[in-house]
Amino acid sequence: MATTEHSTQVSSEGHAPHGELSRELSLFQITMMGLGMMIGAGVFLGMGISISKAGPGGVVLTFAFNGLLAVFTAMSFAELSSAIPRAGGAYNFARIGFGRRASFLAGWMEWFASSVAGSMYAMTFSIYTILFIKSVILGVEQADTSSITLAERGLAVVTALLFIYINYRGASETGKIGAIITVGQTIFVVAIGLVGVFTALRHPERLTNFSPFMPHGWSRLLMTMGFTYVAFEGYEVIAQAGDEAKDPRRNLPKAMLYSVLIVTVIYVLVAFAVVVSVDSRDPVLNGMRPDTWIGQAQEKGFARAVDKLMPFGHLILTLAVIFSSTSALNATVYSATRASYALGRDRMLPAWFARIHPVRKTPYGALICTGVIVLSVVTLLPVTDVASSASIMFLMLFFMVNLCVIKIRRCMADELQYGFLMPLFPLFPILAIIFQILLAVWLIHMSWIAWIVAPLWIGTGFMVYQVYGKSHATITDDEIQVLDEQRHPQTDRDKIAIMVAVANPASAEDLVKSTIRLCRAKDASVELIHMVSVPDQLALTDGRALDLGKEAISTVMRDLSEHFPINTTLRYCRNAARGIVAAAREKKCRMLVMGWHGRCRHSLFSIGSTVDPIIEQSPCDVVILKNCGADKTFKKVLVPLAGGPNGALALEIADILCETGSEGASITALNVDTGRHFDIDSFVSEQIKKKGLDRKHFKVQSITASDPIEGICQAAEAYDLLVLGTTQKSILSQFASRSIPEDIACCCDKPTVLVKANTPVKSFLKRWF
Repeated sequence: MATTEHSTQVSSEGHAPHGELSRELSLFQITMMGLGMMIGAGVFLGMGISISKAGPGGVVLTFAFNGLLAVFTAMSFAELSSAIPRAGGAYNFARIGFGRRASFLAGWMEWFASSVAGSMYAMTFSIYTILFIKSVILGVEQADTSSITLAERGLAVVTALLFIYINYRGASETGKIGAIITVGQTIFVVAIGLVGVFTALRHPERLTNFSPFMPHGWSRLLMTMGFTYVAFEGYEVIAQAGDEAKDPRRNLPKAMLYSVLIVTVIYVLVAFAVVVSVDSRDPVLNGMRPDTWIGQAQEKGFARAVDKLMPFGHLILTLAVIFSSTSALNATVYSATRASYALGRDRMLPAWFARIHPVRKTPYGALICTGVIVLSVVTLLPVTDVASSASIMFLMLFFMVNLCVIKIRRCMADELQYGFLMPLFPLFPILAIIFQILLAVWLIHMSWIAWIVAPLWIGTGFMVYQVYGKSHATITDDEIQVLDEQRHPQTDRDKIAIMVAVANPASAEDLVKSTIRLCRAKDASVELIHMVSVPDQLALTDGRALDLGKEAISTVMRDLSEHFPINTTLRYCRNAARGIVAAAREKKCRMLVMGWHGRCRHSLFSIGSTVDPIIEQSPCDVVILKNCGADKTFKKVLVPLAGGPNGALALEIADILCETGSEGASITALNVDTGRHFDIDSFVSEQIKKKGLDRKHFKVQSITASDPIEGICQAAEAYDLLVLGTTQKSILSQFASRSIPEDIACCCDKPTVLVKANTPVKSFLKRWF
């Protein structure tokens, strides 16, 4: 596992105002917790249905492909959990990645889905337990239907209450009981799979049961994958153990990947055993194919297959389902409780949800509320279609987590301490997103009611957030807080906005002259912003005690207010770059102007730990000014070009900053011949026409140089200003060496302007995502 450390971390302040959870869960216990959630009763019900829909080959491929897809999302969970090891899982990731509203809905869906899944497991346990008592102990084949229903529901309530109490006893008790049950269920299930392999070796003719391999076509595979995908979501439960696991940055990723790999092998073994369980010559088939006979029983098809596969198959299956359903019930109650606890901890739900028992160190408030949902569904509601709704919401959660891992890696890589980094980023999250959308859509073929229940629950959550959560939510370390914001009454809201980021009084004065020229040329309003970076050792709410940069803001206001109405903003956060980008997105700015003063000494960044992320992530054009003081006049401007939108913006900015009204003023477009064909004359002419510039101000020059950096720096000696377009950088290349424009800016002593153009499509995507 790759490990990387950065200078700043997102701390965990404000976790539990009523106490802290204890760290007692070992790697083995949290791995067993994930396995217990995955090897649940649902997979036994899904085997028969899957083989009826997709055929003998389809049922094996369903679990193999789902396992591969689960690994993709498990890596996203592993990376985020190693960097943000807190109870709440997807809720925490969504809050850091996309803000409060998205995180509330994530936690809301997670709470509901896990609670309803727990109800289903309680009912499954009661049904199979009563069936076992009747058929094996009492030898009763039939009984009064109403009494069975009452007995099933009664036992389900007792079972649910038992595991709610076990969770109340504490994380250690939960982990120990869960581990014991999971080991038991794993032994039974692995035994079924191994017997299937032994049977195929002893009777190789049973391999003909795989023919035809996919009798209903490959399209059915998406349907069965969507239906059974919830059987792989145990790594989400592991993410909930962030506050209670030992060494969470190391153990959470391991437990997630171990559990997914183990359960995938087990599922494929069991699916194989189901296919080879029946002899094709068995008279019970009445001429049907084995897979047809098994699938005919739908959710009871697995019981049919195991009964034929091994002696005492019915007994072994019953014990396996009893173990698996109780293990999954234990894990789902734990997961649902932690999801609602996280909502209460951050005051998205009332503080009652965040209450911690002083002795047990368990969130008993959230546990009681979770228990109410579980018991209500057990006693009052039909479970099947609601459980399908839980599957859809789990898919939506995983979709959101895969988006979060991409955004958080891009925007907060320098703020987090990772214990695990996935390889080939962002390939796996993108693949997972695509297939999760397909599976969620295909679930409508299994339960159309699920597509009614899920939106209703999400809509209810949205209203709860608007009425309560939005106004009560507490400040967390990942948020950006506004200290002071003033809007000039004469600001024209129809004008485009240019944001000016000021850091200190000394640098602020260097921005004034160029900002005036840019705003006049663009007929824009001015948004001044200063970000206060709060050190990690201070709580974010203590940022007000720091130097708030009012002197820097006042310096620029004094000079600019004579020319334009000025709006000002003071904010504090952990990372200035992220705060500036967020403000530019919020205020829908068309251009961002900021200063830069020298070579960056940090090896992780090309030209600066603040400038680099802004160039990469800004939703608008960026103009970075180096040594462009108010006392300097630019009559001769050099613009090295290589084409592209950045080169076009460089020509436009050069025309704005150049004193074109002065005698001898000119802008030289420079092409360095490096062997690549570039028609600079056509490019300059096209941009002049497109942007309405005056052709007489521009010259074109070409030079030959073995080293383009040295050639441009030498040419710049004869000019007053150098304007360069930056190079687009991928998320991986931002940690590599500087590009040519950035090297030139670092080496050249002349006043320099770096520009980055934002195309309409990129601007839209960055503004909203």
